[in-house]
Amino acid sequence: MLHQFLDLLKDPLTFLTGFIAAHGPLTYALLFAIVFVETGFVVMPLLPGDSLLFSVGLLAAASGQLALSTVIPMLIIAALLGDQVNYFLGRYFSSWIQNKEQILFLKRSHIEQTEAFYAKYGSKMVILARFVPIVRTVAPFVAGAGRMSYPIYLLYGFLGATLWVTSISLAGFYLGDNVFVKENFEKVVLGIVFVSVIPILLGVIKQFFSRN
Repeated sequence: MLHQFLDLLKDPLTFLTGFIAAHGPLTYALLFAIVFVETGFVVMPLLPGDSLLFSVGLLAAASGQLALSTVIPMLIIAALLGDQVNYFLGRYFSSWIQNKEQILFLKRSHIEQTEAFYAKYGSKMVILARFVPIVRTVAPFVAGAGRMSYPIYLLYGFLGATLWVTSISLAGFYLGDNVFVKENFEKVVLGIVFVSVIPILLGVIKQFFSRN
C-alpha cells in the first residue's frame, strides 16, 4: 500500500496507466477521491494535483481509456466539494486555532498572513490559490478560519475549480501526442510544478527585499 502511494506521488502517469489496466472504470472513483482529499483536508497537501490532471488529459488523448467529457465535470465537483469541507473545518476550528501557536505545520501566523493577503488582493486569490501546490490545500482552511464570506468564497471557489481542472486536463490532452512530452514526461511534470510555485517564489522574494 505504501509502495503504491509513493508511486502515485512520484509518477502519476505510470501509476494511473497500471491502475486503469487492472481496475478499469474504478479509476474514475480513485481520481475523484484523490482530488477531493487533496483539496479537502489541510493535512494532505502533498498529493499530486497539477501532475495528476495533466496525466489524466494525456491518457485520455493517448489511449481513450478516460473520457474527458466525464472526468472533467467529475473532478470539478470533487475539487469544489473538497474546498467546502476544508472551508468549514477551518471555520469550525477557528476559535481553537486562534489560541494555538501551531497545529502540525500550520502556524497561527500563517492564518493571520493569509487573512491579510485576502484583504489586500480580494477574492480573486481564491482562484489563483487553486493553481499553487500546497497553497490550494491550505487556503480553503484558512479562508474558513478567517471567516471569509461564504457566498463569495463559494462563487470564486467554483470558478477556481473549473479553471484549474479544465485548463490543466486539456493541456495534457492536447499535448498528449507530442513526442517530447511522451519521452520527457517527468521533466514536463517538474516544469508544471515549477510554474505553479512561481507565485510563491515571487512573494518570498518581494517580502525579502521589502525587509531590506
